[in-house]
Amino acid sequence: MSLTNPKATILVVDDIADNIDVISNILNEQYDIKAANHGELALKILDRFEIDLILLDIMMPDMDGYAVCQKIKDNPKLANVPIIFLTAMDSQEGEQRGFDLGAVDFISKPFSAAILKARVASQLKLANYAKELEQKVHERTKDLADSRMEIIERLALAAEFRDNETGNHVIRVGEYCRCMGQSIGLPKAESDLLAITATLHDIGKIAISDNILLKPDRLTEAEFDIMKSHSEAGAKLLEGSQSELLKAARVIALSHHEKWDGTGYPNQLKGNEIPFYGRIVALCDVYDALSSVRPYKTAWAKEDVEQYINDLSGQHFDPILVEHFNKVSEQFYAILRSYQD
Repeated sequence: MSLTNPKATILVVDDIADNIDVISNILNEQYDIKAANHGELALKILDRFEIDLILLDIMMPDMDGYAVCQKIKDNPKLANVPIIFLTAMDSQEGEQRGFDLGAVDFISKPFSAAILKARVASQLKLANYAKELEQKVHERTKDLADSRMEIIERLALAAEFRDNETGNHVIRVGEYCRCMGQSIGLPKAESDLLAITATLHDIGKIAISDNILLKPDRLTEAEFDIMKSHSEAGAKLLEGSQSELLKAARVIALSHHEKWDGTGYPNQLKGNEIPFYGRIVALCDVYDALSSVRPYKTAWAKEDVEQYINDLSGQHFDPILVEHFNKVSEQFYAILRSYQD
C-alpha cells in the first residue's frame, strides 16, 4: 500500500487458474490483485512490485508453496510480507511446517468468501500496525542517536569554551579526521564515528586551571607538565561507558599526544602501539594548532605547516598517515578556511 495507491496489493499464487479467478472475484473490489501460476513467476512479481500480502498455494509443481515461502523469507526486502497459505490438506504437521517458515495463517480449501475476506483484512491490519510501529521505533532511535551526537558536540565545546582563543578548533579537528578516514578507506559509518569522537580529544582541559589554560605566554616546564595531564583527565572522565562513541572518545583523549617514535605522552607508546584513532587525531590536532592563531603565536603559512608534518613523518606522525595527509592537504586547508575562528 502506498500514498499513490491507497489499495493494498495482494499476490495470489496458485497453479490452478480457476482458483485464482475465484479469489480475484472475491477480493478485487477492495484490493489490487496480481497473480502467478508458479513459484518462479511469483518471485519475479515480488521483485518488481510492492506487495502487501501473499495468498500462497502449497501443492504446486516444480516449486511448492513451502519452497516459495522459504525464498521469500530469506530475502530481507520481502521477509516482512505476510503469507497466508491456501491448502486442501488437513495436516497439523503441514500447518506447523508453514508456521515455522514464517506464514501468518492457513485457509483451507474450499473456503468461503466471508472467511477469505476476514482473514485477509485481519492480516493486513496487523501488517500495517507492525509497519507503523517499526517506523515509530526508527524515528525514536534516530532521535536518541541525534541526542547523543548533540550531547557529545556540546561536551566537546564545553572544554573549548574556557579557551576561547581556539574557537572552532574541535570542529575543524573532527572534519580533518573525517577527511583522513575517507582517504584511508574507512567505511562512512566509521569515518563519522571518528569525526564526532575526535571532537572530545581535549575534554580533559576541563580539569586544567585557568591560570595555565589561559596563560598568554608560553608555559613553563612545570606548567606544561600540568597541561599534559589533560590526556589522562579526559580518559578518566570518559571511562566506564558502554557507548561505542564514548569508548572511542576515551581512546582518543588518552592517546592523541603520543608520538610515533615513543617520545609522546602520557604513556610513551611507540609506532603501532598507539591506537589508530589516536594517531589520526595527533596529526590533525597539530595541523590545526600550527595553522591557527594562539595567544603565544601567529598562524603558520600553509606551506610551512605541510612541510613540518612531512619533516616529522616517522618521528611524531605515522608515516602512512602522512602519505594520506599529502593526498588531502588541500581539503584540510579548505576545512580550515570554512571554519575560521
